[in-house]
Amino acid sequence: MDGSDSPGVAVPVVRVICGPTAAGKTQAALQCAALADIVIVSADSRQLYRGFDIGTAKPSASERARVPHEGIDVLEPTERASAAWWADRADAWIRDALEAGRVPVVVGGTGLYLRALFGELFHEPPLDPARRAMLQAYLGTLELPTLQRWVTVLDPARAHLGRTQLLRALEIALLTGRRLSDLHAERRRPPRWRARYLVVDPGVALARRISQRTREMFEAGWADEVLALASGVPSGAPAWNASGYGAVRDMVQGTTAGAREATMERVVIETRQYAKRQRTWFRHQLGAGPVTRLDPEAPGAGFDLARWFRAGDGSAR
Repeated sequence: MDGSDSPGVAVPVVRVICGPTAAGKTQAALQCAALADIVIVSADSRQLYRGFDIGTAKPSASERARVPHEGIDVLEPTERASAAWWADRADAWIRDALEAGRVPVVVGGTGLYLRALFGELFHEPPLDPARRAMLQAYLGTLELPTLQRWVTVLDPARAHLGRTQLLRALEIALLTGRRLSDLHAERRRPPRWRARYLVVDPGVALARRISQRTREMFEAGWADEVLALASGVPSGAPAWNASGYGAVRDMVQGTTAGAREATMERVVIETRQYAKRQRTWFRHQLGAGPVTRLDPEAPGAGFDLARWFRAGDGSAR
């Protein structure tokens, strides 16, 4: 079985561990490695970029040595990735894992990536590379409220989305003269895989986990990482859109008051706002796939995780 959309051919199932940032998705995925020979396919738009390591909570070198990971460190900071681009590559990573006799587990919190892989996708129109690069350079200088106002005029159905999605809507609208929301409706293609979702969310404990992880990131040298990146990565590069990186860059470059504690608090607030948007997405947008919810701090969480993993066949047999 190959995931074909031919009549009468069932679409294979893939396990997906998702949820808000700092919820414990990576640790849940690594626990699955004790149950089967797995490959983790990262569905995190922030972890695509080389060099942006500490602030995106990438798996450690030892964790990546223990379990194969795909979708990490695959782009330069100046490159941009659409959800369709990621889905095409995730499709290949999943197939490679299955051919190698491993179980693919998609792990991450970028909802639009999951929709692109497990929902109906559309065929993207070609964009002129030179014009796109010039437009990206200009749009990268605009503040979020300005982008929102532009998209409200050009593609209002997408004006509520985050910065990356706003930029994508503007690229399509300005370079093709068409709304991205209209193209999605016109150029749909059937899903390639079905998902079995595990939504990891510790509930009220998430606020504490975000604060704790932020402090650990600073203790691990996040400011030094950002200082080194700022010397070579343009300020408008897409990689800087990851939560917290702008605040830390302002601190190390002296463009804000620069107090470490004040910057940490700014990062915590930004991350909590991001987690709130993720929770809203996962509450309403996961589609028809079966959904299991897991509090990683609840008694018996490990047993519940194992039961979820064993209940569904992630292979294409």
